[in-house]
Amino acid sequence: MKYTHHNNELNSSHLNQEVYLKGWVAKNRNLGGLMFIDLRDRFGITQLVVKPENAYYETALKIKNEYVIEAKGVVIKRESINKGINTGDIEVEVTELTILSSAENPPIIISNDTDALEDTRLKYRYLDLRRPVMQNFMIKRHQITQAIRQTLVDEGFYELETPILGKSTPEGARDYLVPSRLYPGTFYALPQSPQIYKQLFMIAGFEKYFQVARCFRDEDLRADRQPEFTQIDIEASFVEQIDVQELVEKVMVNTFKKVLNVEVQRPFIQMSYQEAMEKYGTDKPDMRYELLIKDYSHFFKTIDVPFFNDRDFVKGLLVENGSHLTRKNIDALTDIVKKNHGEALAYVKNSDGIISGSIVKFMSESEQDALGLKQGDILFLVPGSFDRVSSALGALRIAIANEFKLIPNDVYKFLWVVDWPLLEYNEEEQRYYAKHHPFTAPVDPEVLKNNPKEAMAKAYDIVLNGYEIGGGSIRIHNQEVQRLMFDTLGLTKEDVAHRFGFFVDALKYGTPPHGGLALGLDRVVMLMTNTSNIKDVVAFPKTQSAKDMMMQAPSDVDQIQLDELQLKVGK
Repeated sequence: MKYTHHNNELNSSHLNQEVYLKGWVAKNRNLGGLMFIDLRDRFGITQLVVKPENAYYETALKIKNEYVIEAKGVVIKRESINKGINTGDIEVEVTELTILSSAENPPIIISNDTDALEDTRLKYRYLDLRRPVMQNFMIKRHQITQAIRQTLVDEGFYELETPILGKSTPEGARDYLVPSRLYPGTFYALPQSPQIYKQLFMIAGFEKYFQVARCFRDEDLRADRQPEFTQIDIEASFVEQIDVQELVEKVMVNTFKKVLNVEVQRPFIQMSYQEAMEKYGTDKPDMRYELLIKDYSHFFKTIDVPFFNDRDFVKGLLVENGSHLTRKNIDALTDIVKKNHGEALAYVKNSDGIISGSIVKFMSESEQDALGLKQGDILFLVPGSFDRVSSALGALRIAIANEFKLIPNDVYKFLWVVDWPLLEYNEEEQRYYAKHHPFTAPVDPEVLKNNPKEAMAKAYDIVLNGYEIGGGSIRIHNQEVQRLMFDTLGLTKEDVAHRFGFFVDALKYGTPPHGGLALGLDRVVMLMTNTSNIKDVVAFPKTQSAKDMMMQAPSDVDQIQLDELQLKVGK
């Protein structure tokens, strides 16, 4: 029996038509002898009705939730209209009914609202994905991917694939390693990104490349990160930073319009890395609300506050109408500050014209007045180094925005963070690391050579509502500059030859100027579907501890497999 309509399609215009439907039983009800069956598919619900005199009535009595059935019937007007669904004006009076598959009672409720724990949902993910809200996430992911793909194709980009099994070139997160059976003792690595391959495409002369690329990083997880993830990887030759930014803006504008019917304004805001850190305490500031960090270092230079003394900076957040916060509230905010590298959280507030707070006893009345707190204001202060203060106040800013409901709904604020430092220095290891990756071009190679600490990068991140959704740069195309970069990172000739020898060789044969960007598809979908958990938009995700609850992976393997690979597993 071939079905004629999906289960969100029928309405009053189909009255008296004979139809064939298939799907899952969402609900089965016996009301005074009449059997009502809510039939569900990926589109929606249609109500079936089976009367006691129907030849298939006994079959209907056997049906339970999540049975798969097919039904033939006639569309009739529904007596009690259900305005909550598109098919609420009609129902289908069944003339034939077949059970295609029976089902046990499912361990989770198959509806938008479920009380199942996340681990249970992940263990039975194939059932969790039947829930309409989850199917909407997956369908939106498809639509977003296709919208991005179409814009890039229209702009003349070729969709080209790169290998999954590659070479380990660790310079950042840990690689996932794959042992080779044919070459015992050696390993492939799963790609952290297609970075080198896409640059090789530029050397090969393709000029415009993109890929919906699977990437793998063995790093600590969080709500917006998975060990395997998807990037929209983009690279182009003969471009400058502005060209890449304009392309990505066009991709985002088209995608938001096509998928959400939301108008996104161009050009996107641009902000230097330094300004982002100074004003927002993070390199991915949420621009939907103000609440700027201010520097009070000079103000407290002459005031003897014990734990402010000998600190490089004292910075703060002034919160209007926040003086009502209780000691318990402030203790919770203090915990957030300390978890984000802050040494301490001090505060001063103005309640009914009375100035009070944790450091008021160290201040004269005139100094208290000089802070300029208005009625209801509370000023939070954090002392310490620039990095620690920025990290602490950046986290505090987000916590306060949530507490005071400062974040508007259904608003999308894009931002380019530009003018990045090229390198960061690790005091423990006494060496430089690339802020982005070792193929990012310096603004001025002479500065990199003579004063690497001050070297700036031709790099740019795109941020949406406080999340980094993509990062890119103009790449090094000159072999001498690439050699200088490797030298600055402390890589010996042997290191370079072992890790990147093939790439260094490729640079010798005529490399065009090129650059690109990778968009984190999972994060883009997460933000466009208004969920804060990236696992919602990944079909079969891992837990926070990197476990696949459904497949029970990672798992032991047979000794025979280990012997073939000549591997021994330590106890």
